[in-house]
Amino acid sequence: MGNPNGSCWWCLKAIKWIPVIFILTIVFWSYYAYVVQLCYYTIDSYVQKAFYLFFFHILFLLFLWSYWQTVFTELVGVPDKFKIPATEMENLLHAESDEAQRQVLERFAQDLPVTNRTIKGAIRFCEKCVLIKPDRAHHCSVCGTCVLKMDHHCPWVNNCVGFHNYKFFMLFLAYALLYCVYIAATSLQYFIRFWKVNTMDDYEFADKYQCQQQPEKATILTKERFFRQGELEGMGRFHLLFLFFVALMFAVSLTSLFLYHCYLILHNRSTLEAFRPPMFRTGKDKDGFSLGKYNNFQEVFGDDSRLWFLPIFTSLGNGVIFPVRSQHQGGPNTYDSMGSTQNRYNFDQMSLVEEATILALGTGTAVVGPTAEVSEPLVNNSVEAHV
Repeated sequence: MGNPNGSCWWCLKAIKWIPVIFILTIVFWSYYAYVVQLCYYTIDSYVQKAFYLFFFHILFLLFLWSYWQTVFTELVGVPDKFKIPATEMENLLHAESDEAQRQVLERFAQDLPVTNRTIKGAIRFCEKCVLIKPDRAHHCSVCGTCVLKMDHHCPWVNNCVGFHNYKFFMLFLAYALLYCVYIAATSLQYFIRFWKVNTMDDYEFADKYQCQQQPEKATILTKERFFRQGELEGMGRFHLLFLFFVALMFAVSLTSLFLYHCYLILHNRSTLEAFRPPMFRTGKDKDGFSLGKYNNFQEVFGDDSRLWFLPIFTSLGNGVIFPVRSQHQGGPNTYDSMGSTQNRYNFDQMSLVEEATILALGTGTAVVGPTAEVSEPLVNNSVEAHV
């Protein structure tokens, strides 16, 4: 990651914000083009203006709110109990074989709720962060840290998309798509009008428009004079024409991305898991965390339908323990059976995450959140975690 005090490090930090600044520039320009150039200067009907502006501002605010949450939500790190202490790390470094290293990791991870393994069946270990990776966690080389339920690193938000902001990211895609579709749909008729006029020469224009208004001066009223009579002039026309093109372009690109992530949510997969299925003791299983489409949806958006469409954190769980399909465990395989409902997580209270993975080996009482308890065993006698 470089020296945090060096000038190059600060330059790289600044460069990473360029995509975010670009997105915000496009968004606020679109606000000006739509509100001022289209609604204020072009549309004559006050009822139509009010109708357009009302729904536009709802989408605009929801879009910005979701984007803000995606960008500035601080992703909580891996709990300290997954970090390997110096003594165990010393044993790991001095292990004479891969099997000896594996035994060190197995011994340290025996009380941790991990079911995922490497391709060779070993405990997943991050050398850079010096910790055991929780299920679905991965190391981000851009952020320089392990991210809980990492989906991907997105340069357009200058942040990793993971457990704590995946709902915000999905709402950002949804509202961005609706925002673009709404702009394109409501500006289409004006785009067509201006486009037709711009492609005519003055004589063709006079035949079509002037002869209906002032036939005795058919060669006098040019396109420029027509636009000055209540319509938009040069730059105003450019704003509306470009607004439609930009909205349509982003709508097309966002549609495929949004639908792809809808597919991932319904199958309970991250982008990384879609390309490389998670490994369990029983082998690879791309649907290892799938609990059924509705339960999968609830895992991201929560169990309170009133909050599904708001960028407020309502995801189930704690980002460390995840229910798995029955063939991978013998304990509970839904959030209801784990005793956990909506996790009202406070990002400032790191202790909640640190206390969220307490397991009593064999007896099986697990805290899945600040207070919720489970009476069923979450690990078996062979030390394998089952949640």
